[in-house]
Amino acid sequence: MMCRRAARFACVLLEMTVAVVLATACGAGEASLQGGVYRDGAVSFRVGGVPAEWRAVHVDQATLAFRDESRRASILLDARCHRKDDDVPLVALTDHLMMGTTAREIDSQVTIPFDGREAMHTVMRAKLDGVPMDYDVFVYKKDDCIYDFVYVAAPDSDREPGSGTAAFERFVASFHALTGRTP
Repeated sequence: MMCRRAARFACVLLEMTVAVVLATACGAGEASLQGGVYRDGAVSFRVGGVPAEWRAVHVDQATLAFRDESRRASILLDARCHRKDDDVPLVALTDHLMMGTTAREIDSQVTIPFDGREAMHTVMRAKLDGVPMDYDVFVYKKDDCIYDFVYVAAPDSDREPGSGTAAFERFVASFHALTGRTP
């Protein structure tokens, strides 16, 4: 599937749904994440441990993607570098990422210090194809690269609020962009 940035998030979620079904049969895994370090051309970063309940899935439009079935949640880390159209403010990048959603209700949106720069952290509810979803999103720029971190889950009144996002936020906090990338 080819996705434009403006519609990327909706497309990625659709791909993640398909990937969850196919992941076991196709052997999807963490092949590009070794020892907590990811390298692929211009993209290079380190992350801490992936929670045991997250299962890696392959999604064409994401750098790393995971599924947490116990919380009916999908986790995405997307990185891209050296694209002229990405030189925009964090709030605009966040808005572009969320295109395709409707009925957005932002609980919080703050700029926070992150890996020596700033990141936009947004917690919200929105509908995707008419289905209500909870979102925890970080957007971060460094060294001509943009990193999107997205946690999305179906609302669940039986689940303790923030139970999945705490693990996600620890995962995001462990992130560090590495220098020495190849252009």
